[in-house]
Amino acid sequence: MTSAPDIPYAFLVEQSIAGMYVIQDDHFQYANATWAALVGYTPEEMVGEPVTKFVPPPFADEVLDRLHKRLSGNPPTMRYVTQGLHRDGHVVLIEVHGTRLPYRGRPAIVGVGIDISERIHNEQALQRSNEQLQELASHTSRLLEDQRLRLSREVHDVLGGMLTSMKMDVTRVLRRADTPELKEITQGLLELTQETIAAVRRIAEELRPGVLDHLDLSVAVAQALAAFETRHGVRCTLDAPQPLLRLSPKSATAVYRIVQEALTNVARHADASTVTIRIAEDGEALKVDMVDDGCGFDLRNTRPHALGLLTMRERTREFGGTLDVASTPGCGTHLSLAVPLL
Repeated sequence: MTSAPDIPYAFLVEQSIAGMYVIQDDHFQYANATWAALVGYTPEEMVGEPVTKFVPPPFADEVLDRLHKRLSGNPPTMRYVTQGLHRDGHVVLIEVHGTRLPYRGRPAIVGVGIDISERIHNEQALQRSNEQLQELASHTSRLLEDQRLRLSREVHDVLGGMLTSMKMDVTRVLRRADTPELKEITQGLLELTQETIAAVRRIAEELRPGVLDHLDLSVAVAQALAAFETRHGVRCTLDAPQPLLRLSPKSATAVYRIVQEALTNVARHADASTVTIRIAEDGEALKVDMVDDGCGFDLRNTRPHALGLLTMRERTREFGGTLDVASTPGCGTHLSLAVPLL
């Protein structure tokens, strides 16, 4: 093995698990066993050889440029990821930290490096996986919204139409009822039919609020808050302009669903007595702020809220918006949503 008489603590350098090298005049003057092994050589095979021998040809000019910049002191030290050409032809990703230092009386680059190929590969695989999960989540969200719309129309038009026909028939039967008992039974059936029609309309609205298609987002949010207040006994306040003309139908639906999910989290976890929502146009974005006075939660431990928050963040990401959540145990929660306007 090539000795390193000019390098202090030579034994430690030789035994280091990090690769160490010295480059001078664009040639390797020293390489410990770890550094040489990164590209499949021995130190003896590497010393005296040009740096460009051990890098992919398309990357050679960039490597030399970085070397010359450090030798000129601009900057004198660099830390970056470079490419090494292994003896068998595959590319090795190496994180290096090289510094301009004197070696045998002249400037040289002395540095260390580690193989990060596996780490980079894992990071890229994780990124691809995250992108695929985001695409799946977006696709699932779109399918769910389409199914809600279709079911809402089926429930409202088909089932609602059938119930309306039944109501008309029951009304005719009631007119012809000739005994008190029959009239009582028919009247009860008529009332039950009317209650069922109202329930069908309510279910259809919950699946897909018609006001999103025919009126405005602010009206849909107002109705959602009114229903939430009645159902859970939480005092709700809405401050919103009408109408919000610069919001696309898909974005309006996404904002409405995010508000729905946030209200669901309040009902499940917050134990709040008040909820305030403010909707306003801010430049090129629509901003929605929702504040509750509930128990709050630790953002570092969001497990009880994780799925709801994940759903809201994914909807926001799909439409190029931002979602910020601020919460402290005992101090309520503040959700801030921004969605680009048309």
